[in-house]
Amino acid sequence: MTRHPIWDPLLRVFHWSLAGLFTANAFFTDEESATHEWVGYAIGGLLALRLLWGFVGPHSARFASFLPNRARIRGQLTDMATGRRRVHLMHTPIGALMIYNLLLTLAGIVATGVMMTTTMFWGIGWVEEMHEVLVGWAEISVLLHVAAVVFESLRTGVNLPGAMITGVKNVPDGANIEA
Repeated sequence: MTRHPIWDPLLRVFHWSLAGLFTANAFFTDEESATHEWVGYAIGGLLALRLLWGFVGPHSARFASFLPNRARIRGQLTDMATGRRRVHLMHTPIGALMIYNLLLTLAGIVATGVMMTTTMFWGIGWVEEMHEVLVGWAEISVLLHVAAVVFESLRTGVNLPGAMITGVKNVPDGANIEA
């Protein structure tokens, strides 16, 4: 195994904090409670921090370092279809799409949640409906994300959850690496 330090501590704390807070708000807090609102504000703060870190953080945290494009997505799909084990040191192209999806969806959830607390949007049906639709979409996306992480870990031999905990990807010797 070859060790590749990838994820910085701030990125890892962001990831697991966001996962915990989203889970708490989606499944454990009362939607009408102040706790639900405060957890939502904390998620908004995390998203703002991640946005900033995506421009000033280390290379692996920068949005420019994992921009997906059609050729990269096609390459990953071809790898999956043909059984070729190419290891991406950072995010896979499809994984990058999921990250952008989750960040934008969560930003929409926070925005509609804040809107529902204002006088201007209090009781406006479409705001609450959009909030609920976005939460549903986020839940589906999280399930797909977790399933894809397990699938890619098994397919490539790289423990992706472990890498998000330790910050180090342990890549099997002789693996075809995509930087």
